[in-house]
Amino acid sequence: MANATSANLKLTVQQTGENPGTWGQITNTNLLILEQAIGGYAAVNSASGATLTFSDGALSNGKNKVLKLTGNITGNVNVIVPNDSTSGTPPTKTYIVHNGTTGAHTVTFKTQSGTGITWSATDKGKKILYSDGTNIEEGITSTGSLITENITTSNLTVTNSTNVSGITISDNVTAANNITTTAGDMVDQIGEIRLVPINSKTSAYTLLATDHGKFISTTAAVTVPPSVFSAGQTVTIYNNSGSSFAITKGSGVTMYWVQTGANADRTLATRGVATILCVGTNTFVITGGLLT
Repeated sequence: MANATSANLKLTVQQTGENPGTWGQITNTNLLILEQAIGGYAAVNSASGATLTFSDGALSNGKNKVLKLTGNITGNVNVIVPNDSTSGTPPTKTYIVHNGTTGAHTVTFKTQSGTGITWSATDKGKKILYSDGTNIEEGITSTGSLITENITTSNLTVTNSTNVSGITISDNVTAANNITTTAGDMVDQIGEIRLVPINSKTSAYTLLATDHGKFISTTAAVTVPPSVFSAGQTVTIYNNSGSSFAITKGSGVTMYWVQTGANADRTLATRGVATILCVGTNTFVITGGLLT
């Protein structure tokens, strides 16, 4: 009588007294299959799509924990977890799958008769997946709370609440609701968001792109340069001296005074404050107190 096999990893199930001459070899193969399932790695050529193997009582690429899909794909492809020949359903199993293919096409990791998870044409990332006996599902998709120590990522999308003690994001943050800090400050590349960062000067100064969102505390003249600021960017200037100084337009710069609409250089008196708003290419409006 043929040996029975387990439903998911297709391990050989031996009855008492069976296989007296090969029991040890069969047991060792079972242990190797378990090792595949726990920490095994296999590269699967997926250039034309692929169907994983799940052989009875034998090592097979579909039994590995980690799969790297390889090959140059020239069209959208599927990588398939096959149905069991006895039950007619796919095994239940978890996978870590890396889309290591080349070529700008989609890759779908799916069961033979069910649905799966698709990498977009530009996504060459890794996913934690599992088969539920019908379909392939993604193992980590949170719509609730995520609590962790540190996150480093290029993009972060938050649909509910995220609580972290340290987070590094190199690109975008998208939040459906609020981003809240319960301790400390929220900062960006300029400084704390609730504060207006200061740039202190004691000599004549030409504004820089990095001055956007700051206030310049200075004792000397300030020049507004061309080809530096974009519409919507602002700089505030504070005269921290005992005498007036000029706020001068750079070559090609238009700077309208809010009070009269005149386009000219301005003078900021002692302890005066002026805010400059870029409204278009090399075009600004200026307003403030003690400004003439």
